[in-house]
Amino acid sequence: MWPSRADGFWLFLAAFVFAGLNVLLYALGDVTTGPLGPAAGLVLQVLCDFSLVLLFRFPRPVAWSVVAVAGAMLASDLFAPGLLVPVHPLALTTVPAITPVVLSQLARVLDRRTVLWVGGILTLIAARPWIPSWSTTPFAVLSTTLPVLLGLYGEARKQLLRSLRDRAERAEREQHLLAEQARAEERRRLAGEMHDVVTHRLSLMVLHAGALGVTSAEEAVRTAAEDIRREGALALDELRDLVGVLRNGAEPGPRTLSPAEPGDPARLVEDSRSVGVPTELAVDGDPAQVSPTVARTAYRLVQEALTNVRKHAPGASVTVSLRYHRGGLDVSVDNTAAARPPDPALAGSGSGAGLAGLRQRVELVGGRFTAGPAPGGGFRVGAILPPYVPTAEGTRCDPGARGR
Repeated sequence: MWPSRADGFWLFLAAFVFAGLNVLLYALGDVTTGPLGPAAGLVLQVLCDFSLVLLFRFPRPVAWSVVAVAGAMLASDLFAPGLLVPVHPLALTTVPAITPVVLSQLARVLDRRTVLWVGGILTLIAARPWIPSWSTTPFAVLSTTLPVLLGLYGEARKQLLRSLRDRAERAEREQHLLAEQARAEERRRLAGEMHDVVTHRLSLMVLHAGALGVTSAEEAVRTAAEDIRREGALALDELRDLVGVLRNGAEPGPRTLSPAEPGDPARLVEDSRSVGVPTELAVDGDPAQVSPTVARTAYRLVQEALTNVRKHAPGASVTVSLRYHRGGLDVSVDNTAAARPPDPALAGSGSGAGLAGLRQRVELVGGRFTAGPAPGGGFRVGAILPPYVPTAEGTRCDPGARGR
């Protein structure tokens, strides 16, 4: 019915005020003497007053009904005095008293041409230029033309302000897009440098380690060379995935992370148990539902969390939870309170940026990271990871992922 509650309130208030004004004029002045009764003019005026409430819902019918009533009042004044307008009215204009309010609000709901037509007709009826008079013409112009001009001016000013606001918002969005474009360009540049420099060096390391493992006669050297080659190959895979994330390429499909791979969190749990940390592993769901990049992110999170437990919470027990589902992977590492004070040398050996690096890594793949104290004096590190990350390199490195 109205653009806002405030508009509805003011329309009702104006309708009641003008209805009261018309009742007052009826009580103080002459009444109509025609066959329609002494209150015919009052009823017509009050109907126009309360039609104001419907202005925003039915703008054209309300506008033209006011014009029709004004025309009927003019016809009564000219050809049938006393029918709808008293022979000696207190108001000198032959338009409804609510006319200025209606005209001032029409610019908000009707086009400019219609408003000018309605305002012009009402001005003509009120001013009666065929019998100009200083007692009627100025007041008629003030009650019809002036409200139209004020309404059109107010609406034009509102549209101008809205246009300026839209331009400011559009400029802000364009600036944001330019900043995003610059960041994306910087990410692509970094991805290119990582791919060209680091991948080249790692590839050379893997080749040298493989050659050393083939040519060396000592078993220990061959074993060490194979470990270096395997770790280097995994680093290459992970680097390709991270470069793909930076380039924001196409998405890879999920790939099963076999238990034999070094990226399996189960190996981290076994390593933690082997150094005397009571560690439990709870796995729910199928690891094949997540991509290699997400699996490696979960692996690094578990690795960092278990390392922090060994450094800062000696004697604590740990629970590692991995829940695979269609929406991604939920990871949490919870440890109890430390049973004894940590070794100062071991606790101070880190850089202090482990959790911050984990947060950046998780957010880079589109996940959410949490870390903080747990009830009972322990600590909890967790993340909610998506099922896959849009990386073109991951798809090329995992041909079997395209079929999933």
